[in-house]
Amino acid sequence: MPQRRIPCLLMRGGTSKATCFLHKDLPASTRQRDAVLLSVMGSPDPRQIDGIGGADPLTSKVAIVKPSSHADCDVDYLFAQVKIDQAWVDYGQNCGNILAAVGAFALERNLVALTPPLTPVRVFMENTGQRVIVNVPCDSDGVLYQGNVHIAGVPGSAGGIELFFPSLTTDDPRLAFPTGQKRESILDIDVTCINNGMPVVLLCANALGLQGHEPPELLEQDGALMQKIDAIRLAAGERMGLGEVSQRSVPKVVLLSTSGVANRIITRSFSAQRCHRAIGVFAAISVASALLTPGTLGADFTAPPTTTSITVDLQHPSGVLSIDVALSPEGLLLGCHLLRTARLLFAGEVMIPAHVWP
Repeated sequence: MPQRRIPCLLMRGGTSKATCFLHKDLPASTRQRDAVLLSVMGSPDPRQIDGIGGADPLTSKVAIVKPSSHADCDVDYLFAQVKIDQAWVDYGQNCGNILAAVGAFALERNLVALTPPLTPVRVFMENTGQRVIVNVPCDSDGVLYQGNVHIAGVPGSAGGIELFFPSLTTDDPRLAFPTGQKRESILDIDVTCINNGMPVVLLCANALGLQGHEPPELLEQDGALMQKIDAIRLAAGERMGLGEVSQRSVPKVVLLSTSGVANRIITRSFSAQRCHRAIGVFAAISVASALLTPGTLGADFTAPPTTTSITVDLQHPSGVLSIDVALSPEGLLLGCHLLRTARLLFAGEVMIPAHVWP
């Protein structure tokens, strides 16, 4: 029996890569679709040798896109994190880096009409019910991938794609703090649990005896430290209403330390017992929100804002991620802007064995 062919685009979005599909080209059954995505990536296998995954969480990602069912959006985006060494597809979080690719994909697949020089794509994120506007540079022929914007963690430069995230705190500040507290103690460590982009647990690096700028490899070699961080993560997951999170990638744990530069904070971001080489977009949104919210642990690291627009620089192992935060005259968080880039790497068909999808 011949293999089934599925149209797809392989795209870099920010510091990640994803295979991007139209929803209609995948199986309707979630169980069947998961089997297909595992086959596409070559999971479970630590090398992903029998698929197109890159044996790294940042490259084992999928974006599933369709015309939106919401009147105020253009497309619906479902993010899938395909596990590498497990036969499991996780839909429990978003990926903000891949949003840059989703905006471009919507134009490549004619889901949104071109409006040069910048096309806004209104995206509904199915994983969490959040909305974002992705502004994609283009001309009458299509997306402009080339440009002079450089982002940390990606060689060279490309066209800048602006993401705007309205803040959950605009309607009700309590929505961003799922435990009901802006500051609390977990396992005798002072933390802030926030979810204004994705679930994140903030703590000071020095509370764990760290300076904060240690390289990820050194941190990962400290087994006792990794166990402590993951124990905090597991306890925070329960408090944040996420349930038992030992097999999930959220919440993230982010360590904070001062850099000596105004509004520049050193971060180290963790999932389970792995220290990320960068910081994800949604985790960064949550961190920036905490930094500018009085009463949080993060607020200790920045001076109170004196204007309605402030730039926060989050330093991570691969560079710096800058976030422009918009505030109301009363100091309420309105939303966050940041620049990403994207690149179309491959357009074609991925082959699915008949035993996976007859």
